[in-house]
Amino acid sequence: PCAPEGASSDVQGARGVETSLHANYPNPCNPETWIPYSLSEASEVTLRIYDARGGLVRTLDIGRSDAGHHISRAESAYWDGRNDLGEPVAGGVYFVELQAGGTRTMRRLALSK
Repeated sequence: PCAPEGASSDVQGARGVETSLHANYPNPCNPETWIPYSLSEASEVTLRIYDARGGLVRTLDIGRSDAGHHISRAESAYWDGRNDLGEPVAGGVYFVELQAGGTRTMRRLALSK
């Protein structure tokens, strides 16, 4: 798997960039995926993965990220398909939540096994 065509980071002048979560790739994923995001301003970034019932599966503390697009594989968040205990999770529908500053946004992703 690789980054979407033409994907690159744009941390220079993030004017007009909205904090958002982009579609993960590959999707469906097995067992790993990259989760790109954009930030309107430099922020502490945390991603949380939830199962279909809303149970917390994994927390990814990204740390401080610059404003701009974090779309390339090198700058996207990485999830290895494991829970916080390091155990592989079952295939199915999951939800990823981005928290950056005061903004929260969520997307669906599919894990195939």
